[in-house]
This record gives sequence, structure tokens and C-alpha cells, in this order.
Amino acid sequence: QVLLVESGGGLVQAGGSLRLSCTASGGTRSVNAMGWYRQVPGKERELVAVIDSSGTTNYAESVKGRFTISRDNANNTVYLQMNSLKPEDTAVYYCNARNLRTALHTHLEVWARGTLVTVSS
Repeated sequence: QVLLVESGGGLVQAGGSLRLSCTASGGTRSVNAMGWYRQVPGKERELVAVIDSSGTTNYAESVKGRFTISRDNANNTVYLQMNSLKPEDTAVYYCNARNLRTALHTHLEVWARGTLVTVSS
């Protein structure tokens, strides 16, 4: 079974930093795009940042200049370095993988369970 395993969430003061990581397990051979989304209660899940296998990135306007997404293709891992965090960054952050290939299947989209990031003012 393919799993996306996240780590790195937690509580931080405004202006601080956190680094999220997400690894695709379960016999993953390759992944096309990997990214991070976030959601707060009562709102839709929104894109934070995405990176494809060639390293092309896309960011939400609200995080540009503060967050950096990167990936380790050899280990099917994606990272999100979050700096200058603001209280409005508080959300559950979800890792996402698209076109994830194993020996037997190509999974069009896989979601992690989510990790809570809380930024206190």
C-alpha cells in the first residue's frame, strides 16, 4: 500500500520557522508532482506549493518569498521550508503526490493524512 508519511508540524511563534517533510513509501518508484496544500476549518483546501520531477515550482502568492519547496527524487521525498511564519499560516498541511508509480500501479493522486502547523502571535 502506498503511503505518504509526513513529519515536521508543530507549534511555533510568529516569525519562526518549520520544515515539513513527506516521503512516499510502499514501493514507490517515481513520482511526477509532489506538493503541499493546507486547510483551515470552514475553508477549502488550498495549494501552498508544488514541485514537479524536473524541479519546476509553483507557489501560492501568500507564501512566496517565505516558503521554499524542494524534493529528493532518489528518496521520493518532498520538503517545505517555512520561514517568517504568520498566524494566518496556521492550518493542517497535507502532502500530495500525483502520478505516483509503483511496480504494479500508477496512482493518479495520493494524499497524506495531514500535519498541524500552529503559529502563535
